[in-house]
Amino acid sequence: MSSSAPSAAVPGAFASSTPPSDTIRRRELADFLRSRRERITPERVGLPRGPRRRTPGLRREEVAQLAAVGVTWYTWLEQARDIHVSPQVLDAIARALELDKNERSHLFVLAGQMDPVPGTECPGVSAPVRLMLDRLEPFPACVMNSRYDVVAYNGAYRHLVVDLDELPFEDRNVMWLAFTHPAWREALVDRAETVRVMAAKFRTAMAEHLAEPTWKCLVKRLLSESAEFRELWARHDVVMPDNRAKCFLNREVGRLNFDHTSLWLGPQAGPRLVTYVPSDEETRRRLERLLESARERASAAGRGEAPGPGGTGEPALTGSVAGDHEEAWA
Repeated sequence: MSSSAPSAAVPGAFASSTPPSDTIRRRELADFLRSRRERITPERVGLPRGPRRRTPGLRREEVAQLAAVGVTWYTWLEQARDIHVSPQVLDAIARALELDKNERSHLFVLAGQMDPVPGTECPGVSAPVRLMLDRLEPFPACVMNSRYDVVAYNGAYRHLVVDLDELPFEDRNVMWLAFTHPAWREALVDRAETVRVMAAKFRTAMAEHLAEPTWKCLVKRLLSESAEFRELWARHDVVMPDNRAKCFLNREVGRLNFDHTSLWLGPQAGPRLVTYVPSDEETRRRLERLLESARERASAAGRGEAPGPGGTGEPALTGSVAGDHEEAWA
């Protein structure tokens, strides 16, 4: 690992045959890995936080666990040791740290290796896509990856069922919400068929990500928390992605019927722009009422007033909303 000293003492020569640029590169790699490790919370990747955590993000041993590499070996990387790292291990570390396309490329350059899968899609959301989400209002829209993580959304999608901003980041996953969140479970019209198809689509997509820690962690969480998911997962059903009608039962305005469309944001199946266009005029009017109610609650909160109906708590279903509830579950 360490290099021998130069054969002759030359003024200005380094005490090691290792070029100074390599030493600088290893230190830059160590700092880069540390910065990316510290930005990921343990909850985000399905790990317990524990009572004595000092680091703001993941521990070194947790990254090693997620990437399936040795703890000592990964520690040496962050200590800028002179060790060889293979492209396969770098790929595992990049996935464990959820690096985007630019960060992944930077990692391989610093490590002096060629990326075995160059151009891997970036999980981030660009400013133009975020602008598009906002301009689509009052229609609900979001950016979702093939793992069902909701990585960005507009105001209409935020309030479609519950206020997504109030949920922990790691819980903003439609699979997790559909199987474990009480309000989302209630909101899905024809829920049994919906979750069956979701589980089958998820298994189809996971075939290309079997070794990735974030996918395995989500499956582990669902298997632990949902008997319904355990039963569906054991069937090994598969379904290809498609566009179909979607129906939600919002507790404030009632049943919402949509034509659902997914628009891929890259050449491969990955992040996609998901739009929900009202399939009837009543849904359009109810969406407008929902957004107006959300704006009124936000304004009231800014003035320090108590929230009205549809704010915190779960209002009783009355009027047309109750009628829709009976129809949806009939």
